[in-house]
Amino acid sequence: MNCFKAVGELTEVLEMLGRAGSDGLDKAAETIVRSVKKGGKILAFGNGGSAAEAQHFAAELVNRFMIERKAIPAIALTTDASALTSIANDRSFEKIFSRQIEAFGAKGDVAIALTTSGRSQNIIEGLKAAKAKGLATIALTGEGGGAVAGLPDVLLYVPSKSTPRIQEAHLLILHMIAEAVEAALS
Repeated sequence: MNCFKAVGELTEVLEMLGRAGSDGLDKAAETIVRSVKKGGKILAFGNGGSAAEAQHFAAELVNRFMIERKAIPAIALTTDASALTSIANDRSFEKIFSRQIEAFGAKGDVAIALTTSGRSQNIIEGLKAAKAKGLATIALTGEGGGAVAGLPDVLLYVPSKSTPRIQEAHLLILHMIAEAVEAALS
């Protein structure tokens, strides 16, 4: 078994991502900065490993990433087990994010969706609910964006079909966004 094969795969993915340029990253960071300056908040969501990354990103904005600064309002819609399970039970699993966006989202906020496949119905419903309420939308996906591709204002897709490599790249992208947002708001 070659455990270091993943390093080569990730290096290839990051090189392709680098060649794609930073336009989308810059736009994502600018969208967040503009929202926060106007009193908006960030609502992040995803499934599985992407849920953990949404939580990680929200925590970095609320607390700090690299520098001491004022807290940035951010919520991971993946953390309230009571809300998630009651919505899934009483409505459907597809509504776990859209229902929370209905409750917490306001015009001018930013919804950030993470999905490796771009096919998760609850992510699609969350983005649709965000658009309907006037939130700016950002999605991080895998290669091509899947069914999510046409929904967000900013699509950041990782040129890979490998779930682990996509998630690793998503973490880097979120860190780059957090660093840019922090710098702009400090």
